[in-house]
Amino acid sequence: MSSIALKTLFLKEVRRFSKVWLQTVLSPLVTTSLYFLVFGVALGSRLREISGVPYIQFVVPGLVMMTMVRDAFLNTSSSLFQSKINGTITDILVAPIGAFEMLIAYVGAAMLRAFIVGCLVYIVALSFTFFSLHHLGWTLFFSVFVTATLALLGMVAALWAQKFDHLAIFPNFVLLPLAFLGGVFYSIDLLPEPWHTVSLFNPLLYMVNGLRFGFLGVADVSPEASAGVVLASFLVLLGVTGTLLRSGYSLRS
Repeated sequence: MSSIALKTLFLKEVRRFSKVWLQTVLSPLVTTSLYFLVFGVALGSRLREISGVPYIQFVVPGLVMMTMVRDAFLNTSSSLFQSKINGTITDILVAPIGAFEMLIAYVGAAMLRAFIVGCLVYIVALSFTFFSLHHLGWTLFFSVFVTATLALLGMVAALWAQKFDHLAIFPNFVLLPLAFLGGVFYSIDLLPEPWHTVSLFNPLLYMVNGLRFGFLGVADVSPEASAGVVLASFLVLLGVTGTLLRSGYSLRS
């Protein structure tokens, strides 16, 4: 593994999203803050508590996770896809850098962006309601592996997509609906059957509830079950992405 190539590509990806910080950092922060104001503050005065915690606190982990999921996916998918379309991916392919270094650099930069925005959303939330983290270990575990998983999914989407319309399918028609149906703003215990059971097949439910347990100590599913789903998703996408990069799928055409 070339540490110089890895460092160079990683810094290139970090500089890419840093130069357009109004779009990559400030925009999702403002959007999520508006969600928090509407659902957390406005509805929180009426719903009071869910799962024994104030509603305004209940929605914080979900909004943080929704933001990190979106940003991790968008960072890798947009960067790799634009490199394909513009032809600049050739510069990386002819450089002495392997698939493993590419994967770590792209995923690492996406995780950094997701962490920055997630922390900013959390800080904004603390200005409205203060609470201490229930379990730092679970919080870090889900933050790391969920953002890595979505960054890998973004790379797969970028390799598969042939035009911008293809790429837009994932955030608009997959991630956003799954996030809203994944217990960001409510507990699935409030849902009647069969919707409660159907919700258990939503992978984002486990991501949101895993972080919620780390933040608040409450969740619709156990942290162990959530960790199992997240780890399984990470390993599957890691294998798929690594295989696609090693084969040069959609990169050398």
